[in-house]
Amino acid sequence: MPSNLAPPHPWQRLRQFTSARIALGRAGHSQPTDAVLAFGLAHAQARDAVHQPLSCEAVEAALDEAGFANLRVHSAAADRAQYLRRPDLGRRLDGDSRERLRQAAGEPCDVAFVIADGLSSQAAQRHAVPVLSLVRERLPDWRIGPVAIAEQSRVALGDEIGELLRARQVVMLIGERPGLSSPDSLGIYLTYDPHPGRTDAQRNCISNVRPEGLSYQQAADRLAWLLRGALALGCSGVRLKEDSGDLGQNEAAALRSPAPD
Repeated sequence: MPSNLAPPHPWQRLRQFTSARIALGRAGHSQPTDAVLAFGLAHAQARDAVHQPLSCEAVEAALDEAGFANLRVHSAAADRAQYLRRPDLGRRLDGDSRERLRQAAGEPCDVAFVIADGLSSQAAQRHAVPVLSLVRERLPDWRIGPVAIAEQSRVALGDEIGELLRARQVVMLIGERPGLSSPDSLGIYLTYDPHPGRTDAQRNCISNVRPEGLSYQQAADRLAWLLRGALALGCSGVRLKEDSGDLGQNEAAALRSPAPD
């Protein structure tokens, strides 16, 4: 039953248009109880997203159903605790994964995709395969390598994966750092000519991919455009500018320079 103790904030009607914390109101000198409780829930959901393990079996099943060859790999970080303390270990493969990728590599491919847990396994599990399926439709003549499912992964892990798979370009679909209104946001990082030592300036990033942010269709359109652009220019990153068409404010905000992880 609604309470009349705290009068509604005059901006309350604006909250239907955004998940941002606006028009919270107040109770005396503090926030209303419902706002405090909602903040605590969002904070707990963000923490859970960071620590929840990636269900590789679920991702494998989705990739098999979609017709993607796939294999599992693991970074040099042994577990989640070490991954969070040692970002450097999340940027390189363990020995077994290196050998597995060498054996899986065949003829050079145009692009290799990596689905990685990053800082939100929820994002990878929910959004990566639908985006991949749409991207494949937009690149009908491209040779696509096996999809790597990467655990305890940072963005730069894709550089070594792409090199071992003999890929001209590598695309990381990775869970972004959770926000207090977006615990399942997917980031997409493109690197041309991948190999260890690439920097963030040599990548392009599409961020906030999820139904409440940048849609799967919009993300797939932009990624396909960037892949073709990188191939034409022979580079990615700051030299490859996204100008695939007129963008709305929300869409333009989702295309940003990658933040170091």
